[in-house]
Amino acid sequence: MEYSDEIMNIARQIKLVIFDVDGVLTDGGLYFTDDGREIKKFNVKDGLGISILVKKGIDVAVITGRTSVIVADRMKSLGVNHVYQGRMNKLDTYENLKLALNISDQEVAFVGDDIIDLPIMRRCSLSVAVKDAHEEVKAGAVLVLDKCGGMGAGRDVCDLIMKAQELSHDFTVDDNNQ
Repeated sequence: MEYSDEIMNIARQIKLVIFDVDGVLTDGGLYFTDDGREIKKFNVKDGLGISILVKKGIDVAVITGRTSVIVADRMKSLGVNHVYQGRMNKLDTYENLKLALNISDQEVAFVGDDIIDLPIMRRCSLSVAVKDAHEEVKAGAVLVLDKCGGMGAGRDVCDLIMKAQELSHDFTVDDNNQ
């Protein structure tokens, strides 16, 4: 995907990328086994992109309205230290995270898909919507991706940040958890 000079200029300033989970890093489906356990499908390309960002010194966080052990385990395996679950009011968490990391709105990218993501998207400088996001979210985003949630959209954002900041994709894989 080609990006405008405006998007590239914004992406050069990013120090923190925040992802919603369901509908962004997953396809948004809720899958349950017969015994009631929840299953989520994550895209391995998103995982590798996130791992590379973390290794390159870009902070990565997830802020999600649902709570799941699967999300905690997945983010831990990718090296994501900022994991906030069960947050229907995502804006308070966003503000506290910015304070903790001593960064401004201009240094934050947020990737979302639904209306509970809009308050953060209205604050951060690089608000990104996945292709299958709610229409209001797409209308309010600085960038709408060509991919749907769970289909590599997260990787596209990681690649955008790396390209804008001239970071190579080279890094040593410590394990096979991507």
